[in-house]
This record gives sequence, C-alpha cells and structure tokens, in this order.
Amino acid sequence: MKEIWEKARSLKAAIIADRRYLHQHPEIGLDLPKTCNYIRRRLDEMHIPWKDHVEELPPKLTKDFIEAGFPSMTRATGITATIGHGGPCILLRADMDALPIKEENDLPFASANDYGHMCGHDSHVAMLLGAAAILKSMESKLAGTVKLLFQPGEETGAGARLMVQNGILKDPEVDAALGIHIHSDKPVGEVTYSKGVNSASLDTYIVKIRGRGGHSSAPHQCIDPLMIMNQIYQAVNLLVTRETDPEAMVALTCGVARGGTAVNIIPETAEVHIGVRTLNIEAREHLKKRIPELVDGYVKAWRGTYELTCFATPSTYSDSDFCDQMLPFIREIAGEENVHICPPMKGTEDFGYITQQVPGMYLCLGDGAPGAAPLHNAKMMLREEAFCEGAALYANCAVQWLKLAAGKAADASGTFFRKKSGEDCGLHEKNGCGQEE
Repeated sequence: MKEIWEKARSLKAAIIADRRYLHQHPEIGLDLPKTCNYIRRRLDEMHIPWKDHVEELPPKLTKDFIEAGFPSMTRATGITATIGHGGPCILLRADMDALPIKEENDLPFASANDYGHMCGHDSHVAMLLGAAAILKSMESKLAGTVKLLFQPGEETGAGARLMVQNGILKDPEVDAALGIHIHSDKPVGEVTYSKGVNSASLDTYIVKIRGRGGHSSAPHQCIDPLMIMNQIYQAVNLLVTRETDPEAMVALTCGVARGGTAVNIIPETAEVHIGVRTLNIEAREHLKKRIPELVDGYVKAWRGTYELTCFATPSTYSDSDFCDQMLPFIREIAGEENVHICPPMKGTEDFGYITQQVPGMYLCLGDGAPGAAPLHNAKMMLREEAFCEGAALYANCAVQWLKLAAGKAADASGTFFRKKSGEDCGLHEKNGCGQEE
C-alpha cells in the first residue's frame, strides 16, 4: 500500500494535467473522438496495449437520442486496456463524457466550448490513467489481469450497456468490477459506499401526441392534444400516490410539457416527457407496466394517436461479499475514519449494466466541501486534492483483490467461481416499452 501511495503522489502533476486537458476539451454523448485520441496517446506513452470498442447504433436508437435532446449519434466509442496476464481479472471503469452545460467558472482551463465536465468525468479518466501508470510499474507483481474501461455515454444512460454488448467483459473474461465517482460537495478524501442497490433506476417516457388542429372557437371539430397531454400529466403523477408503496422511494417528474403556438389555435401536436427514478425494484416494474397503459388509454379515449419512446437504466448493485473483500483495501488508502457506508444515491448511474453481469462495487470520493456547487451545476468545481487518492484507490483495490482472488482460485483447484449480481438481485431489465435492453 505504501508503495502505491508513493507512486500516486509522484504522479500528481501528470494526473492534474490530464484532467485539465480533458476539462478544457469536453465532448458529450456516445461518440467521443478527441477524448479517445487523447487516452490512446497516453496509454501508448505508458506502453499499455489498448483496444477500441465501437458499437454502431441502430437508426431507431439514433433517432430516439435526438428526441431526448442529444446530438445525432451513430456509434458509441470506448476503449479498454489491459495490464498483467491471466486470471482472475478485475475491471476498473471511468466514464468520460461531459454534459450539455456551459461552464460558468473562471478557470484558465475552463471548457473551450458549450459543453462542460460538470459531473467530474474528466477527473475519473485522469485518475484511471494515473492508476494505469501505477499498475504498469507493478505489472510483474500482479496476480492476474487488470482491465481498464474508458466508457462513453454515461449521461445517456446507455453507454455501459453498449460497451457490454461490444464485449468489454470478455477477452479476458472479467470477474469483478470497481467504479468511482468524484463529488464536489463532499469533504476531500471522504469515501462513501452502499451495499446492494446503491443508485436509483431511471425510466424515461417521451410521449408525442397527435390530434387534429383547428380554431379555438370550434373545439368539437378538433382533437386537442394539449388536453390529452394535460390528462396524462395528471394521471402519471396520481399513479405514484395511489399504486406504489409510500415507503418506496419514487420520484416522478414531467420535465417537458409543450405544444401550441397561439391562444386561438388548437394545435396538431403536443408532447410530454416523463422521468421516473426509484430504488425499489417492485415499484419500478409496476410503473413500467402502468405508465404505457395510461398513455395508451388516455390518448385513445380522446381519439388521438401517439408515439412513445422509452429509455431505461437499471440501478447499480454493489455485491455485499465483494464490498466486504474490498473494504480493507479501500481503508488502507483512505484511512478507516474516512470510509463510511451511506444510503443509496437518488441519482442514476449506468455502471448497473456492468454489475448485472459481474460482482461490482461503486464508490463515491469527495473532492470539495459541503455546500459547494453540486454535480450538474454550471459552477461545479473540483479542488484537485483527491485525485491522487482516487488513482491509489483504483490501483490498490486491483492489486490486493487479484491476490485474494488468485488465492481463492488456487484453493478451489484453479477455478475462480464468479457470482453474477444481476441474477441475485433481479436487475436484468426490459425497458418501459417492453423491449430487451
């Protein structure tokens, strides 16, 4: 552990330089060519072999993302790199996309465009590159393989899913995974985690309603899509109060409701966007069934037609046994007094697509102070004081867990037995439209 901490501290300038470059050149969505080019160059400098993961998007998915407010995207681009040889294999993940938020900080390395790394993903990449340098210097001591994942499109809710589809958990086969998210409003160096479900799922429904437009003085000749939209808005909000357990955490928000151009015109179309977050799997499954039913019923009752686009991201699940294995390695770096269990976060994290397949753990790392501008805020700012700790956490957890897992594999006649978290917690999902994710 001491060796890893010393190596991490020696890399402080490089980690900060990586973070500042990425912060100044943010990209959003699933296709991140400049970010990927930078990561490839840095891995080449460290003599670490890497592989591109390019997943072509079906035309409908490209269209759906445009409907949700993202730019036109035809592919997802990610990178994996490997250090070490043989099994077992642990995956360390960093997401690398920015947000469509224009930064409002006066920094010499502030974003050079209208996007911003206001969720800290630039620091995730920088910390993982720092961990890569540490692990490469210790490669001969590794008791297996560390796979690094630089993942696009976390903010789309689908980046991890597309990378899993592209085979990032294969060749070599991944046995466990660790993810870290930095926070600007938590004390510097504080590490928090949850066991079991530790982030909310998110289901999004984009409802585009078509009626028949006309003059406001002759509503009987029209089909009013605004009235239909309003009834759907009320119905889905009432649904939460009447058909979900009051003890279940459910946050339903209609973030978009629009249509019409003038007071004397009944418009042809209207639309409403509904987002549902929950930590309760039973409540989620019920709402995924009922919201499309309500939409269909209200639109048809008033003789309209509609198009429904659905996005779904599952909860992230931290495997309890894997957490217990990792905690000593986390405390070695962060200090026992700085590591705390906490309630599940209400935000959504697509790392859940990975923890459906292999045991995983998700950590939150503080690099700010309570009361500071939070994530997804135009003034969110990191102190750059916890980056070395993040790199050391990634590296120490990988090194120590590989030793532990290799020992268990040897005790089991050379076979490492993996438990798939998704099978245990029921998190394998279909989206709100009944399609496999």
